[in-house]
This record gives sequence, structure tokens and C-alpha cells, in this order.
Amino acid sequence: MGVTKEQAAQNRERILATAERLFRQKGVDAVGLAELMKEAGFTQGGFYNHFASKEALVSEVMGKAVDEGQQQLESAIAHSRGRRGDPLVRQIEWYLSAAQRDDIDCGCPMAGFVGEIPHLSEAAQASYAEALESTFDQMTEMFLEKDPELAREQAHARAISLYGHMVGTILLSRSVSASKPALADEILEHGRSSMLVALGTEGQEQRLTIQASEDMQP
Repeated sequence: MGVTKEQAAQNRERILATAERLFRQKGVDAVGLAELMKEAGFTQGGFYNHFASKEALVSEVMGKAVDEGQQQLESAIAHSRGRRGDPLVRQIEWYLSAAQRDDIDCGCPMAGFVGEIPHLSEAAQASYAEALESTFDQMTEMFLEKDPELAREQAHARAISLYGHMVGTILLSRSVSASKPALADEILEHGRSSMLVALGTEGQEQRLTIQASEDMQP
């Protein structure tokens, strides 16, 4: 009995989800097709029923991951505005949290894949670059909302600087979280504090308590 179109689509999504998880955990080059398909519950030969090559798979995984990340960020911004909170503060609080740092499988894809991008295909690099520009644009709007007197160029520059600090801080903390957990937490604490001070919001009531159910966004 053949596989239905619906089952084939479900199998393909399962392979994509497994690939993203393994790529995040081990790196793209370290994951072979045999390991990937075994982890997904299929034979290696079945891979080519769904993808032309590993490169094609990687490009699709990357595009899917960053697209979902952007949608989650948009949802988080809308949620924060709906509660009359400060989206920038919420983003910093969530992004530089131990929960986000430790969530290798589902955390921010921009940080999760940053070391892989230069070695991937042009299509994968393009997907990542477009998502990064979109993140900068969204953060620019948050800066303009916070301070309408800012010129757009200034807001954009601040968005790039802030996001660069956020990604760098989370990566440094993640790199020592297993060997030096206290240092990893200290990196997060000081990074978060300095960014909130720069925004002029540290200690104000608008600092948010981040709940796990709301935290699945970059």
C-alpha cells in the first residue's frame, strides 16, 4: 500500500523538524543523512523522496526556522503592546534569560545558526540575511515608538547595536553554561542590566516577568 500525499507531507515535516533540532545541537556538517533519517524514524534511502540533496534540506530548514522566528517576534511585539508594555524591554528580558539561553532546540534561530551561516549555501545565507534585516527593522520601529523624536537612521543604528549585543551576550553565556554555570548567569545578568540602563528603563515597573508560555520567540 502506497503512502498517501498527506502522509508524505507529514513525513517531510518530520524530517525537517528533526533536521533543525540536530543542526542546532551538533552543527550542520556534523549531521549525516544516515543519522538524520534514523532519528526521524525512516531509512536513509527515503531521504531523496523528499529532498534533492542535503544542501536543499539545509536551505529549507534555515528558511523555515527564520520565518517562524520572525512570526513569533511579531506576535510577541503585538502581545506586549496589547498589554501596554515596552516591547524593547520585554525582548531584552526574554532574550537574555536563562530559559532562552538553554533552549537550544527552539531558541532564537538567529543566534542558534549564526556560526553555521558562512559555510552554507547562498540560498540559506540569503534567508538568514533577510531575516536579520527584518529583525533590525522591527527593532527600529520599537525605538521610534519609544522615542518619536529619533531620526530613523539613529533608531536603525541603535537597533543594530542593541541586537548585536544581545546575540553576543547570549552566545558567550551559552558557551560556558555547562562548564561555568555561575559565570554564564553573570554574563546574562550584567548584559541584561547594561542594556536596560542604556534604555533608561532599569528598575521601572514596565520591566516584565516573562512566562514560559510566552517565550518562544527570537
